[in-house]
Formats: sequence, C-alpha cells, structure tokens
Amino acid sequence: MTATPGRHEPICGRYVHVEHDGVDHRVYYEENGEGIPLVCLHTAGTDSRQFRHMLVDPAITGDFRVIAFDMPWHGRSFPPRGWQAMTDEYRLTSRFYADFVMAFCEAVGADGAAVIGSSMGGNICLPLAHRFGDRLRALIPLEAAIHSPGWAADVLWHPAVHGGEVAASYTRGEIAPMSPDEYRWEIWWLYASGGPGVFKGDVHFYSVDHDYRPFTAQMTDTPPMYFMTGEYDAACKPHMSEAAADAINNATFIEMIGIGHFPMCENPEAFARYLMPVLDHIRGGERSVEGFEWPADVRALGAREAAPR
Repeated sequence: MTATPGRHEPICGRYVHVEHDGVDHRVYYEENGEGIPLVCLHTAGTDSRQFRHMLVDPAITGDFRVIAFDMPWHGRSFPPRGWQAMTDEYRLTSRFYADFVMAFCEAVGADGAAVIGSSMGGNICLPLAHRFGDRLRALIPLEAAIHSPGWAADVLWHPAVHGGEVAASYTRGEIAPMSPDEYRWEIWWLYASGGPGVFKGDVHFYSVDHDYRPFTAQMTDTPPMYFMTGEYDAACKPHMSEAAADAINNATFIEMIGIGHFPMCENPEAFARYLMPVLDHIRGGERSVEGFEWPADVRALGAREAAPR
C-alpha cells in the first residue's frame, strides 16, 4: 500500500542559540515569507503557535518575513541550563524581555524589524520603542497599555491547583463570544500546556514590572506605533490602549469590534481586516502615523452584527 503524502504548510521551524547576559538560550522559532522582518511576540504563558495563521497567510508573507519565537521557558524553548537548581522562581522583567527580543532579532538576522505582540507581547512594545526605536521599523502593540496593575496568579503555584487548566479556563473568558469555537479551544490548550510557574512569572511582568507612566513623555522620537485592542478584552480595556496611543507622539489606536484579548488566534479572519492596512502602511516605508487612517470599511465594522452583549 502506498502512503498518501500529507499536506505540508510552508512554515519552517528551527532552533537558534541566543547569547544573552552570558547565558546560552536555545530558542525555537518558526518563519515563512520574504521581505520586511515581522517579529511576533506571544502572550503570557503560551508560545508562538498563536501566530500560525499569520505565518501561512500569503497576503502577509508575500512582503514580510514573518518570524514567531518561543521565549525562554515557553513552548519549545527550554528554560536556561541549570534552571532546576535556581533558588528564585521564574519572573519576567521588562529589561530582560526587551533586551532578549533585540538579541533574538540579531541572532536571526532580523535587522530593522517590525514587531507585533499581544498582551505581554504588546506591553513590551513600549520599552522596545523607547529604548531601541532607532533599530526598529514599526511596532504593533495588541491589547497593550502603559500600566496594567491588579492582576495576580499566585493561586497557580498551589500544589492542589492545576495551574495550566486554571490559567486556560480564566483566559478563555477573555475571548469574544463570536470567535469560532475551534480557535477558542486551541487557545485553551495552549494555556493548559504551559510550564509550571511560567504564567505566574509572566504576569509579574505584565502587572507589576511593566509601568511606563514615567517614560511616555520621553517617547518623542519612536517608530510608528499602531495600538489595536479588542472590544471584549477585560484585561486590557480599549480605553487603556487608547490612552497609551494618546500619550505617545507617533502612535495611533483602533478598537477592534467583535474581538477579545487574542486577536491573531481567536478570530484570524476578523483580525486580518484590521491588520492589513497597518502592514500596507509599514510596507510603504512610512516613519510616521500622521495621515494614516484605517479605511472606512474597517471603521464601519462597528455595526456589531455579532452576538448581543
């Protein structure tokens, strides 16, 4: 019997060694496409599988080299060597996170990249723009704010709690009610698969270490920043992202109707309608958001034809 060949996707997965602070990190990443590097940053406690739809979208990969990687401790990237002997628990910090993103970009030859990130990956776009703006083409912060206080995940560390399932079930409530059920359960699985203590350590960055209120006034010469937040996001409400865009000189904002906290993976088709005008603007080489407008048909998505609230 002759086996039937399977259908292959064009995504290429590899490992790269990223040297940072004297530590060799073996980092997994996937990529597809050619052109402008577009580096994708996943949400807390998960990994780069969230960007699988963007990685196979020919409308994006025709002009962008889409690169999505797993941060250390996440997905298919292991913790650093010797982690089992560490006396301190894993806690992500703003400085390590921003520095590591830039070290990864250098390691994979993604000079002058555009960066898109969601949730914690959106929040880190502020330090990236502030500290490394001269080395980046643009930033697309999804579900991002200047400061996101009040979130805690200490209960996930209790031995009687299945941290992965609790985190997955909590985040499931951050998905818009009209998002396809298939993708809702994909997101649940990603969170349920997270390593012990990782979501908790990421929330430390998201809600404690990330506070950019003292620095936004200094962000007068950043690359263009396109803040985009879903109307059903309760962790980062749209007005929080709008306030961030208003506080930064070279930034704009749109509320995404019918979308929650995970735009790129909970409803990729709806998200693409918002994302493509931004990518067109970046493709054109613009260094300012002045004059940029989301098309009228995108703004008209506020018709809210979906489920009642």
